Amino acid sequence: IGSVGCTKADTSKRYLEGWHKKQSSTDDVRKSKSGYFTAFGVDLSPDNMAVAIVYFVQGVLGLARLAVSFYLKDDLHLDPAETAVISGFSSLPWLIKPIYGFISDSIPLYGYRRRSYLILSGFLGTLSWSLMATVVNSKYGAGFSILLGSLSVAFSDVVVDSMVVERARGESQSTSGSLQSLCWGSSAFGGIVSAYFSGSLVDAYGVRFVFGITAFLPLMTSAVAVLVNEHRLTPGEHAMSVSGSGFIESSIQHIKQLWTSVKQPNIFLPTLFIFLWQATPHSESAMFFFITNKLGFTPGFLGRVKLVTSIASLLGVGIYNYFLKAVHLRKIFLVTTIIGSALGMTQVLLVTGLNRQFGVSDEWFSIGDSLIITVLGQAAFMPVLVLAAKLCPPGMEATLFATLMSISNAGSVTGGLVGAGLTKIFGVTRESFGNLPLLIIVCNLSSLLPLPLLGLLPDETGDSDNEETKHS
Repeated sequence: IGSVGCTKADTSKRYLEGWHKKQSSTDDVRKSKSGYFTAFGVDLSPDNMAVAIVYFVQGVLGLARLAVSFYLKDDLHLDPAETAVISGFSSLPWLIKPIYGFISDSIPLYGYRRRSYLILSGFLGTLSWSLMATVVNSKYGAGFSILLGSLSVAFSDVVVDSMVVERARGESQSTSGSLQSLCWGSSAFGGIVSAYFSGSLVDAYGVRFVFGITAFLPLMTSAVAVLVNEHRLTPGEHAMSVSGSGFIESSIQHIKQLWTSVKQPNIFLPTLFIFLWQATPHSESAMFFFITNKLGFTPGFLGRVKLVTSIASLLGVGIYNYFLKAVHLRKIFLVTTIIGSALGMTQVLLVTGLNRQFGVSDEWFSIGDSLIITVLGQAAFMPVLVLAAKLCPPGMEATLFATLMSISNAGSVTGGLVGAGLTKIFGVTRESFGNLPLLIIVCNLSSLLPLPLLGLLPDETGDSDNEETKHS
């Protein structure tokens, strides 16, 4: 379901010139004429490394994901619908990302609009996981602490997204896709690093220990803030930014510019499709209870599954970067949605035990199924990021990109809550899974519902410089 500092314009322009020369790069790390090594065709300058590391932290924070799921299920004894609701509640900070973008753009702290907020985000993340490791002992406390952790990641995500958008603005889908591939590749690599240990540590030391280890990870975000190439505002500039008529005029201007941009059909219609595409229900919480309570999958094994899916996510980024970034957006969404819906139906085989009749164990079936679906899902989501970045006009990168991604996240949360409602309606509980196959079928068929609205997306190839998606 995720989901990051800003440089000066001349710095961005210099890096973009290097990217144009390196579009034929593979994932091999090479040295460019600028003296920096490159990956995915992007110079690994300190500035870009800061972006990649923040994404890496987002991925490595997955260390606590399994621990949270087992804590809610086994320690707090919640049912699938309740865990889905808490998951949706904890995602609320991702729905108000425009506010963070506005704060970051308009209110510098100690003269910095980006560095200072990255530092604060890291400290907030450390606080949230420290609470989970020590004093939290109720579903309300857990929901609040996880909410703080989400706020930490969401705010840092907005800050560094502004840097990514500055580079992607006005570029072809292919060029902007290279930087998005680096960012999400870093996140996937972070997921790989944490994946195996996420389960084995829960098995060996328990969930509180994992929460304690996770509390140290957000400090990496605070540490890399010093790498962000940002001009410090003078006291006079600072005062004008945060007080008096300067701040009020800036606020009004941001709101007007945001509304003017969002209401344009070539921004509003693609955004509407993205929301609907993300808002279809899923059955993840119910499946987690089934594979742990019914099939007996241990945290250690689920950690290995997570390792496979993290590698698969990185593979999905690579497939998009080298094969799909020049393909029509509509074609990518159409094909991946249809195939994804069909593959999602294979979970019915696991729930009904039919896989064992074909000589495939539950464990191997689960690993293979997760791998294929994750590759497809990541490759399908990359165009969402690229499209959102290209729709942003100059001067309000953080705010508008955050708005577009918040709408996407709102769709995802909506899908989760609708899935929780369906779980309740079908009577799937901690111990009762009779209607789980029907729930899976309904959720997968519903993912096809947005396809008739593909016409809302811009009709362009990956390498085109379609003026409809560039605004000034």
